[in-house]
Formats: sequence, C-alpha cells, structure tokens
Amino acid sequence: MNQVALVARVAQAPALRTTPGGTNVTTLRVAVPRPRKDGEDQGADFVDVVCFGRQAETCVEYLTKGRRVAVTGRLSQSEWTTDAGERRSKLEVIANTVDFLDRPASSDEAAEVVAAAS
Repeated sequence: MNQVALVARVAQAPALRTTPGGTNVTTLRVAVPRPRKDGEDQGADFVDVVCFGRQAETCVEYLTKGRRVAVTGRLSQSEWTTDAGERRSKLEVIANTVDFLDRPASSDEAAEVVAAAS
C-alpha cells in the first residue's frame, strides 16, 4: 500500500507551470513539524507535494506561505543521472487531495504566521 497523509504548513508560495501536453502542475513545499523531544522544538521535515490540473490551479490561487494544509496522496521516487555522471534521486508526494485547514490571513496575521513558520 502506498498512501501518505500529512498536516503541514506551506513553506513557500507555489508556482504554476504547464507541461508540453498542456497539463497544469504545481509543486508545494510543505513543512511537517517533528514531534517535540524533552519539551523542545525539533524543527520540521520539508516535503515536496505535486498537484495536477484544477487542483494545481486552486493551490496557486489560494495558498501562500504559512497556510495550513492536509495532504493525502502517494509517494513517488524519481532517479536520474546529472551531466557530471552523478546519480540523484528525489522522493515526493503526488497529491490526491489538498485541503485548506485555515482561512487566508489578514495582512497583519500573515506576517505573524510567516514568522512562526520560519
């Protein structure tokens, strides 16, 4: 079974791109908080989430850095070789759903949320 569920904050504003076939695609970088250890913050894990079609358009239109999202999807691994001959790989989540968990912040609230997410 290949299933992923994340609750996270958007770490950078998504950007829309279009494939040569005409499909809209966006990649969200989200920050998933790590569990506290001995009462101390342990930072976050950053995960790339790929969205397609209308979902990609909606994410670009409404999501900004700091917004909370719930993502469900599947893991996908890509492997390639660089021009220098180095092998590289990347693990990302292909989204089935992206749910917006909070409302857009006012300009004052946005500054506070962004500062807290950084």
